[in-house]
Amino acid sequence: MLILRLLNVVAPVYFLCISLVTFILQLFLFLPNMFKDPTITPLFSPALLHGALFLFLSANALGNYILVIQNSPEDLGTRKNVGTKGAGSPSEWPEAGRKTSSSSQSTHFCRLCARVTLRHDHHCFFTGNCIGSRNMRNFIMFCLYTSLACLYSMVAGVAYISAVLSISFAHPLAFLTLLPHSISQFFSGAVLGSEMFVILMLYLWFGIGLACAGFCCHQLLLVLRGQTRHQVRKGMVVRARPWRKNLQEVFGKRWLLGLLIPMLNVGSEYPRHKGK
Repeated sequence: MLILRLLNVVAPVYFLCISLVTFILQLFLFLPNMFKDPTITPLFSPALLHGALFLFLSANALGNYILVIQNSPEDLGTRKNVGTKGAGSPSEWPEAGRKTSSSSQSTHFCRLCARVTLRHDHHCFFTGNCIGSRNMRNFIMFCLYTSLACLYSMVAGVAYISAVLSISFAHPLAFLTLLPHSISQFFSGAVLGSEMFVILMLYLWFGIGLACAGFCCHQLLLVLRGQTRHQVRKGMVVRARPWRKNLQEVFGKRWLLGLLIPMLNVGSEYPRHKGK
C-alpha cells in the first residue's frame, strides 16, 4: 500500500514534468526553427498553424486532466450513509464499501481514495484519482488528446532533427535506428547534448502516445459494451443495452461540444441516475 501511495504522488509529478518539457521544446526550439524560412511570409508561416494546433491539443489534454481531478467520483459511503454505526469513521469505510458493493455491482471501495464510487472503473495514478461515473468522459478525452499531442510533438521533433542533423527519415527503419546511431555519435562529440535530449524525447512521446491511444480505444470499447474495467476484472454480468444508449450515458447529448472544449458532463445520464 505504501508503494501505491508513493506512485499516486510520483505519477502526477512525472506527467506534469513531461508536459512542461514538451511546452518548452515546442515554444523555444521547434517553433523558432520554423520561422527561419525567409521565403515564407510571417502571416502565412506554417509555424503559426503548428503553434495553434499544438495549443489546441495541449489545452484539451490539460483541461480534461484538471476536470478528471476536479470532478472526482462522489463518496457514496457518506452520501448514502451506508453502515449506520459510525459511517463517518474512516476506519469503518472499507466495511461500508463492501456492504454497498454487495448490494450494487456498480459500486466499489477504493483504498487509495478512501471512498465508495459509483460505476468504479479503475484508479488512475497519473491523476491520483478514481475514474467513475462523473469523470469517465473527461478521462477518455484526456487520453485522446494526450495521445494526439504526444504524437504531434514527435512529428515536430522528427522535422527538427531532420533539419538540424540532415537525417532522412524516408527509410522505414530510420526512426528505429536513430537512437543507437545517435548515442554513438553523442559520445564521439558529433551530436550535441540538446539534440540528444530531443531524440530521447521523440521515443518518449512515441511511447506515451501509443499507450494513451490504447487506453482510449480500450475504454471506448468498454463504454460501448456498457461495462467498466472493474466489472470485467470481477467477471460481473451486465445487462445488454444498445451501444448508442451506453455511449450517450457517458458522453451526453452534447458530445460534440465536449469533443472540442474541455467541459463537465453536460447532458449525461449519470447525474440523473444518482439523484434517484
